[in-house]
Amino acid sequence: MQNISLSIVAPVCAFFTLVCLLTLGSAHAVEPAKSSEELQVVSQVDLSRYLGKWYEIAHIPVFFQKGCAGGTTATYTIIKEGTVGVVNQCCTSDRQKKVARGRAWVVDKKTNAKLKVSFLSILGFHPFAGDYWIIDLGPNYEYAVVGHPSRSIGWILSRTPNLPPDVLKGIAERLTARGYDFSQFKMTNQTDYKCSSE
Repeated sequence: MQNISLSIVAPVCAFFTLVCLLTLGSAHAVEPAKSSEELQVVSQVDLSRYLGKWYEIAHIPVFFQKGCAGGTTATYTIIKEGTVGVVNQCCTSDRQKKVARGRAWVVDKKTNAKLKVSFLSILGFHPFAGDYWIIDLGPNYEYAVVGHPSRSIGWILSRTPNLPPDVLKGIAERLTARGYDFSQFKMTNQTDYKCSSE
């Protein structure tokens, strides 16, 4: 990949900020990494394949997604080489659409797996940018896992509203191996929520 994004910075402008979506491990249990070790990202991301719409499967709850009851998605489009447009949206409990628009840019051109994302623009500058690290990626870009070096936030994304249980299990084990506590992740309701404006 070459770039992507995530996050919000104002009521809605924070919707996926620090983030907010490699190494494909095996499905057997592994020793968790020490949280002091640097979070590993995928070896290479092809931006053209990463672009498009992603459904949020699970996330570690963060303040800027408060109010999102379900139907959370992220859509990435190319603006120019190294820069991606980001549109995050979700449905509130009263089925209103909540949308955040931002921009992401690649900061590690060797892998294209480390990006910065901002949902706030002031005179062309993008302050309060958050880290968006791609730490797991399906072989056909059917799923992606976005992390943060602090391991305090994370997202599991999919091209479809649901992931097969065995695929999700493998992702959970690889997250644990990278020092994450998978029990902190909350599953996203993608079946019962449809925004009234859609």
